[in-house]
Amino acid sequence: MQTTNDIQKKKLVRRLKIIEGQVRGLQEMVAQNTYCIDVITQTSAVKQALSGVEDALMESHLQGCVHRQMTSGQAGKAVHEVLKVYKLKRK
Repeated sequence: MQTTNDIQKKKLVRRLKIIEGQVRGLQEMVAQNTYCIDVITQTSAVKQALSGVEDALMESHLQGCVHRQMTSGQAGKAVHEVLKVYKLKRK
């Protein structure tokens, strides 16, 4: 029987493969001198897709690792990790 973690992992890998295909498509668009606005539109879609992957990973991390850290007396470590990711997302 598959665990929730296994199912989530498969979904993330699938999403990343789709993003990989989008990036390959971007390479072709540039190679074929596709109209700039069309390329920019696709780069925006890739960024949104990657942001969705980041959000899913963060949600999983908060529900799993951070929750365990908070309930096992490692609150400082949990807060440090959350702040680190928050700062990365702001860049």
